[in-house]
Amino acid sequence: MVMVRLALALTLLVTPALATGSDKESCAHQADIVAAIQQARLNNVAEADVGQTILADPPTWPENYNAAIPVITPWVYEQNLDELRDQDLAAIWNEMCL
Repeated sequence: MVMVRLALALTLLVTPALATGSDKESCAHQADIVAAIQQARLNNVAEADVGQTILADPPTWPENYNAAIPVITPWVYEQNLDELRDQDLAAIWNEMCL
């Protein structure tokens, strides 16, 4: 089920609107967003506050990628918190994206 939701999220995100530069670069930006959301979850940030929390410090990815935050957040927050501590969701996302 997790992979199905990941595939759905990736389908929504891999669009011309987000594809600035190469696919590899786009996937890397998306993976950075996943890592930021995962860290927010590990820091006990409420799901509703993730976007605001992440954007409080200027992100390293281009601004147009900020639209991906509300799309990816539910996928990260549905992960088991104990398992989330041991997983590198950014690496998983990047691999699926490529």
